[in-house]
Amino acid sequence: MTQDVQIVLDAIALGSIYGLMAIGIGLVFGVLRLVNFAYGQLIMAGGYAIALTSDRSPLVSIAVCFAVVLALSLAMELVAFRPLRGASPMTMLVATFAISYLLQSIALVRFGSIGKFAVVYPELSSFVTVAGVSVRWITLVSIGVAVLACVLIALLLGRTSIGLQMRAASIDPATARLLGVRANRVITVAVLVAGVLAAVVAVILPLAQSPLVAPDTGLRETIIVLVGVVVGGIDRLVSATLGGFTMGFAVGMLSGYLPSTGSWPFTSSLYLDSAVFMLVIVVLLLRPEGLFTRSRRTAVERV
Repeated sequence: MTQDVQIVLDAIALGSIYGLMAIGIGLVFGVLRLVNFAYGQLIMAGGYAIALTSDRSPLVSIAVCFAVVLALSLAMELVAFRPLRGASPMTMLVATFAISYLLQSIALVRFGSIGKFAVVYPELSSFVTVAGVSVRWITLVSIGVAVLACVLIALLLGRTSIGLQMRAASIDPATARLLGVRANRVITVAVLVAGVLAAVVAVILPLAQSPLVAPDTGLRETIIVLVGVVVGGIDRLVSATLGGFTMGFAVGMLSGYLPSTGSWPFTSSLYLDSAVFMLVIVVLLLRPEGLFTRSRRTAVERV
């Protein structure tokens, strides 16, 4: 019974992490109509930043992680996204693929294929007893951080001028520009907020899953989250976030109950990906418009 509760709580924590990634991907999609396939490589870069500063204090490692991820996010916007803004969505998607594999190749050449230990505050992997159930601290931290991030994003979008401009730009970019919304400013802020969320994930993901960061770190998670965003409903940030959370929860639950190798909670299953994507196919067959979307939606409901 205790093991079952631990698996459920870890699945909620993983769903929370994937939900954070879905928010970051959804924000960029909302203002750019761009699915950023390179989002996982921001997490990878943040992980390497932590690994390379492991001899410093945890606060310094976290600060360097955020600085690296935000710098890369801004570079993507200025060097790739902005010059291609008038291009077709397919061209921009291919550009994000190219950026993703470029960053992976750079990491592979610079650091090799052997992973590096990228954990701050390793004591968060220890257990605490809550209501008679042993729970890892990182599980509670992941859930708490995700809830806090969702509240802050909701306040940003609903209570601030830049947030309202982001919502307007996501609904009708042309009209928003006519009303005085500065597209470059809004898009840059959205990209940087998504970068902040990627840096948060880079800090907590190694504690929740594998403590090693490698050139392909974040790639599998990004693919799963992108699938979750589509399953949830990509046109709305709320539905996209719920889709990412659902995929993470499903992955966590299946990881806990499918035959696996390794010791819990750092287990892996040969059947996991097959089971997850089989479930996705079933959902898309039953709800092709999205699991958390209404049958009829207006443009105002996108964000």
